[in-house]
Amino acid sequence: MSDSTEVTERRRYGREGIAAAGVEFMAGHKNMMQLIQLRWLAVIGQVATIAGANLVYGIRLPLVPMLQVLACLIAFNLASHLRWHEVRYVRNTELFMALLVDVAILTSLLYLSGGATNPFAFLYLLQVILSAVLLRPTYAWTFVLVTVVCLAGLSRYYLPLPLALDHERGIESLYVQGLLICFMLIAGLLVFFITRITANLRAGDAQLAHLRQRAIEEEHVVRMGLLASGAAHELGTPLATLSVILGDWKRMPEFARNPELLEEIGEMQAQLKRCKAIVSGILLSAGETRGESSARTTLCTFLDELAREWQASRPVAAFQYDNRFGADLPVVFDETLKQMVCNVLDNAREASPAWVALEASREDGHLILRVTDRGPGFDSGVLAQIGKPYNSTKGRPGSGLGLFLVVNVARTLGGTVAARNLAQGGAEVTIRLPLPSLALDKESLHD
Repeated sequence: MSDSTEVTERRRYGREGIAAAGVEFMAGHKNMMQLIQLRWLAVIGQVATIAGANLVYGIRLPLVPMLQVLACLIAFNLASHLRWHEVRYVRNTELFMALLVDVAILTSLLYLSGGATNPFAFLYLLQVILSAVLLRPTYAWTFVLVTVVCLAGLSRYYLPLPLALDHERGIESLYVQGLLICFMLIAGLLVFFITRITANLRAGDAQLAHLRQRAIEEEHVVRMGLLASGAAHELGTPLATLSVILGDWKRMPEFARNPELLEEIGEMQAQLKRCKAIVSGILLSAGETRGESSARTTLCTFLDELAREWQASRPVAAFQYDNRFGADLPVVFDETLKQMVCNVLDNAREASPAWVALEASREDGHLILRVTDRGPGFDSGVLAQIGKPYNSTKGRPGSGLGLFLVVNVARTLGGTVAARNLAQGGAEVTIRLPLPSLALDKESLHD
């Protein structure tokens, strides 16, 4: 592997690592909020259990210490809610510490109510399963060790629970009833919360897969940009040579006396000028310039000139341009955005040479560009994966890159690209770009 390739791979995986960490922390936040909800249910359940044991079954429990422990749990949960409501990223270590607090509360309550002889001691299993789902293996195994130590300690140190171990009575035994209640509680909470936590993890995996795909596509765009820039450099010399030759031909007596040849030479010079403009645009987008530079203009002026230039340089039978943007906006546009819009128009013209329409409007602080044609529309497979590289039915090498580049340019500006087939026939591509990413003067957005 070459040095440049190694650096590229390292940068790529570095970006993916940062993205993966961000996705993990966001999923951790959702899981922390699930734990906070579970803790509130635990408070309600523990209050109900203590009240039922004292009032219904007449079991004397140390109410004051147990209520003090519950007060600590409530205070901790309120503090957790306030903290994690503001902070959106939760690390695995913080989830581990939160679960340790839950174990400490459960251990304290069990110590005050019979220790390991309490049928609710099996609630440790709920904590262990949650740790296996939420935590990394190292933390999960550490958590298992902590719960084993706590349960072992409760088998030796605890306040006696006045509960007869009369197992022979079956369901009439208070101990067996406690076991059944504990089992139903654990099973119900596990099904409810594990389902929700699994959904969070799946959403995080899906987002991470999307970020990885986006990184691959961006790397693809960079490679294409480098190839295009290199090709533009290489084309500069032959284009200049052709320009000189055509200029010499136009002045030669043999061509000057032939109006038809002069007309063809003029057409060749016009097309050559267009090629030079394309090369200049490529180099300008790559950060290099052949003398041209981006100029300050207004959005309506930019769109009007773009529509006029595109219509003049493309053989389309009918071109309908409708500018409904309203109050103008000062902007600075480079060739990248211009090429993006022209790319969509070129695709529409290729599908519908007889009629193409471009409509510009302003909606909710966004520039909306709609390109419509009367062609056969998009294939269902192409429409489902719009913006993917080489996603085309044209069957030509390199086809399908147009909309791919359009989607990536729009995405870098914070915008989106959508496509659909029209009921009356034809297709429509909608480009939605936020005006703050285009405006030269941000205050003008509020005029």
